Amino acid sequence: MIPVAAPAPVRVLIAEDSVTARQLLVSLLEGDPGIEVVGEAANGVQAVEMAKRLRPSLVVMDIQMPEMDGFEATKRIMIEAPTPVIIVTAAHDPRDVEMSLRAVQLGALTVLPKPVGPGSPGFEASAGRLVSLAKALAEVKVVRRRWSAEDAAEAARSKAAAQEHSLEGRPVHAVAVGASTGGPAALYRFLEHLPRDADVPVLVVQHIADGFSQGLVTWLSSGTPLPVKLAEQGERLAGGVVYVAPCRHHLEVGPGRTVSLPATPPVGGFRPSATVLFRSVAAAYASTAAGVILTGMGQDGCEGLAVLRKAGGRVLAQDEASSVVFGMPGAAISAGLAHVVAPVEGLAHSLSKVVTRRTGQ
Repeated sequence: MIPVAAPAPVRVLIAEDSVTARQLLVSLLEGDPGIEVVGEAANGVQAVEMAKRLRPSLVVMDIQMPEMDGFEATKRIMIEAPTPVIIVTAAHDPRDVEMSLRAVQLGALTVLPKPVGPGSPGFEASAGRLVSLAKALAEVKVVRRRWSAEDAAEAARSKAAAQEHSLEGRPVHAVAVGASTGGPAALYRFLEHLPRDADVPVLVVQHIADGFSQGLVTWLSSGTPLPVKLAEQGERLAGGVVYVAPCRHHLEVGPGRTVSLPATPPVGGFRPSATVLFRSVAAAYASTAAGVILTGMGQDGCEGLAVLRKAGGRVLAQDEASSVVFGMPGAAISAGLAHVVAPVEGLAHSLSKVVTRRTGQ
């Protein structure tokens, strides 16, 4: 029998100014036989230089570093040596979370909490998630970011392409959105392109680390004319408001179209779960509901979208070309559930034709 060669290890560059934190990250990542740490940078300048010289499979990036922070370093790497980037940051500092999400907007793939050390609550889960995502996201094909007139031209082409997508039929009275890996940046663009006079509640499930929800809300608020807030138990859903599911709670539509935040078990490994949200919105709004599925690993949301479509609602899915990870939208498309497949700007444009609007705007 011819022996099968072991797959090449994931080559990781760590950018972290704290020696203690850097040593912990090295220990965690190299504890997996499928990962090799090929470089350690103490600041953003070193991170950019080493990314160009070492060509790692993945960069694990801190935000607050001397000389050049992770925000600028991510931008430079995506211009000079496009490489998958995972941001690690402190969940307890909302400003750090918001800055991390800005790095996601510039091309980083996801944001994770910085492991706080063995023996701490949640350490094993946090460390395991870092290792599994490092191995998975190292395979993502990232593209060079130009930040020039070429970007403006590409944005114009995307906007023009969005005009081709439309929905017909009944007005939409509620929009539910599910997203995971790569979702924050996609959500930002989606909300940015919704009409400012939309008179529908927009309910959002984004898979994100514990403690990051409020930072996500604050960051999303900067990119849309619609108010964005963490959903609160029992509040009545209002048109023109974006409701984000808090960590560790599903987001559902309760009696009288109010918010319900059950802490029932995870569905498909997720809480909040997009499938739970889509099922609930289908039950409350039936044919006047729209479900939007954005970039993310796995298949969360697919079963819920099947229920929503059966109830007469519309299903919109992000296309493969604009998705960081095509798992969630790809599952919905493969199941034949999507009425519209487009970049996020196209999805927002499609909805703008059918969502109810405030009068007098």
